[in-house]
Amino acid sequence: MSTERDWITTPVTVDLLRGFLDAEATAHGLLPHRLPARARRQIPDDQLAVAEAQPSGVRLAFRTRATVVELDTLPTKRVYRGFPAPADGVYDLLVDGRLAAQATVAGGNVRTITDMFTQSSELSEGPAGTARFADLPAGDKDVEIWLPHTEITELIALRTDAPVERASDSGRRVWLHHGSSISHGSNATHPTAVWPALAAALGGVELINLGFGGSALLDPFTARAMRDTPADLISVKVGINVVNADVMRLRAFTPAVHGFLDTIREGHPATPLLVVSPILCPVQEDTPGPLAPDFDGGTLRFKATGDPAEVAAGRLTLNVIRDELARIVEQRKADDPNLHYLDGRDLYGERDYAELPLPDEVHPDQAGHRRIGENFGRLAFGEGGPFAAVRG
Repeated sequence: MSTERDWITTPVTVDLLRGFLDAEATAHGLLPHRLPARARRQIPDDQLAVAEAQPSGVRLAFRTRATVVELDTLPTKRVYRGFPAPADGVYDLLVDGRLAAQATVAGGNVRTITDMFTQSSELSEGPAGTARFADLPAGDKDVEIWLPHTEITELIALRTDAPVERASDSGRRVWLHHGSSISHGSNATHPTAVWPALAAALGGVELINLGFGGSALLDPFTARAMRDTPADLISVKVGINVVNADVMRLRAFTPAVHGFLDTIREGHPATPLLVVSPILCPVQEDTPGPLAPDFDGGTLRFKATGDPAEVAAGRLTLNVIRDELARIVEQRKADDPNLHYLDGRDLYGERDYAELPLPDEVHPDQAGHRRIGENFGRLAFGEGGPFAAVRG
């Protein structure tokens, strides 16, 4: 173990970060954001404000000979009143692209959700802590530290036992993805095991993950953020939050999808753009929202509470949304040959549900994330897929 005089402290600055859209200087350090400040000023609720600040897909990237790395952070953890606190978020350290070590940071701030329906909360402040990684391979290497996807993380200081250099440009294509809590990483056990991270590794691309728990709602400020973000590949996975939040009817949904895609196309007129419909979710396939928590049996599950008879009047279900997304993409493809559609049930469908059921009826477990990531890697990045690399 290094003595105090051996440590080299490197300021955590934006040039060490990847997978983020903005960074905020705080009293403690640097707070990565996944939406820019202009968009954050338009956020209407705490749920999205918390979700975009949870750094799913955000990582530090540098080159070093260090065998010991320490990262001081101040996490803000979220717990639900009346439920056990979740495990501390995991930091994944990759060496030359491979998972080499993991760590957690105890303590930190705790935001207690006092009402699951309104998402009202109380904040208790706590101390900063350190994620420590030891016994790393000797010699020059590329290091990435993926931040916990479940915790807001203020970055304070990076310490190593050898100098740190900014990582060089990987030369890989940038994949910009937007989705719901499943894309954000709900129920995944560590940040590189979230399905978009798994798919990005299979596709050999740099991920920017705009998966926001409960908040893939076709918000115009999210579309503008995507329009203004450089990317080589773009995907939009929408539908499930629109149903489970019961925020619109079919009459509003159709133009909202068109408007979202139009805005992205303002900044990316010819970029491969993949529209992905929801994965299978039996409780919402033919029953409208809103979704409600169900505590029967002592474990949290979700159930749809709408009336299927109202679908004829424009209420949305997953099947209605899949049909409409497929129709919209087919219509637009006449003028946009780089627009593509993927049925989410090809990522996780009936056979997957039978083998790997959704523990809370909405979110996949870790094995489900791997299945979705592998299927996306094959269907999107594989030969003939919309994101397949062009061979020269």
